[in-house]
Amino acid sequence: MSTANETKAVKPFGFKDKLGYMFGDFGNDFTFMLSSMYLLKFYTDVMAVPSWIVGLLMMLARFVDAITDVIMGQICDRSKVTAAGKFKPWIRRMMGPVAVASFLIYASWFKGMPMTFKVVWMFLTYLLWGSVFYTAINIPYGSMASAITSDPKERQSLSTARTIGGSLAGVMMGVILPVIVYYKDASGNTVLSDSRMVVASLVCSIGALITYAICYFMTTERVKMETTHEKFTFSTFIKTTFSSKAMIGIILAALMLLLAQLTQNSMTNYVYPNYFQNASAISISGMLGVAVMLGISPFIGKLANKFGRKEVAIFGSLFGAAAMIACYFMHTKNVYIFMMLSVLSQVGIACFNLVIWAMITDVIDDFEIKTGERSDGAIYSVYSFARKLGQAASAGLTGVLLTAIGYTTATAFDANVTLGIYNVYCLVPAVGFIALALVLKFIYPLGKKEVAENAAILAAKKEKAAE
Repeated sequence: MSTANETKAVKPFGFKDKLGYMFGDFGNDFTFMLSSMYLLKFYTDVMAVPSWIVGLLMMLARFVDAITDVIMGQICDRSKVTAAGKFKPWIRRMMGPVAVASFLIYASWFKGMPMTFKVVWMFLTYLLWGSVFYTAINIPYGSMASAITSDPKERQSLSTARTIGGSLAGVMMGVILPVIVYYKDASGNTVLSDSRMVVASLVCSIGALITYAICYFMTTERVKMETTHEKFTFSTFIKTTFSSKAMIGIILAALMLLLAQLTQNSMTNYVYPNYFQNASAISISGMLGVAVMLGISPFIGKLANKFGRKEVAIFGSLFGAAAMIACYFMHTKNVYIFMMLSVLSQVGIACFNLVIWAMITDVIDDFEIKTGERSDGAIYSVYSFARKLGQAASAGLTGVLLTAIGYTTATAFDANVTLGIYNVYCLVPAVGFIALALVLKFIYPLGKKEVAENAAILAAKKEKAAE
């Protein structure tokens, strides 16, 4: 069983921790956002792999994470505490492998190979990156928040910092990259460049290495996490974990959020180049989305402290749904009106993402109170797996829907196909947002009152243990 006790003679929590933790998610999203935004487009348009195969293989790869995420969570909980801490060493160990594996996914030099070879290469490199190396760095990184501080308000600041880090990566993925990787072909169509994608993936891998290193050197684990020694059985762990209503709620919320967010991300690379014939709008939309995230981030912490994290997330999800529903019924041909409604929907994503990582620590605290066990790595790994199921559902659904509307390299600019792209972009995120609000309202139990009560119980427990 793990217990958390504040260690003495360490520098207090401060701006350096928040900045370092922010760069950690910057590193994560250099490869994660590259995959979620461009992998489907790369393999359908450059490698000429049918969209349903890409979606299916991405979905199957995520189920492998049912094993690797839980294994990595257990490795974290059972890791020995070093001078650098319990979780930080994994960032140093895995930042190289995750960067290399991400680069290998975008091997456009194989585009002339037989279809079987391309599919196998895609599956193996995607699996190596996502299910092995990304898991081995992301699970410790997420678990590390509990070790940096035990104060709920400071954890909220880490959650905000983490989301800002992801937004900065979003500037690269959604603002800068589209200008570089798209070009006009001889027919005047906006298409993705194979060679430029290779260079872009290399730059992103280098960026990931740099930002992970900054995270490692700027953060401090000051909450001592004891090493878990109890025998682990997968069946007992699953039974115990899913006896927690908070855990069930946060898992379902993650699934719904990612259904909305990642479908929108993937379809961005189809709706602007194909429906609007305006690839530069991807950059403008991405820049506005980041501006929204950064603009509201200073206020989310205050709003969450006043109204509660759960309550803020519910409001944001309903706001996002309203924007996408309005966009669908307008069926506008004006790219700027469409862009503004799309950016408004980002408020929903931002409200949830700015509080979610603090909500995970709330779930971990609640789990400790209910069971007497502190299992940061294990619980974070379950949440990470839920996120990857959301990625799988989004990738699989997007691939199937593109096939359903008749999308191929030959029909990519047909009127009926591009209209279908528009509809998918609007409707799937709207459904995801509404489902997210319902899950948070009726299933997830940790509102403002419950979080405060749990924090008081754990503070009293720590004081008693220190006597």
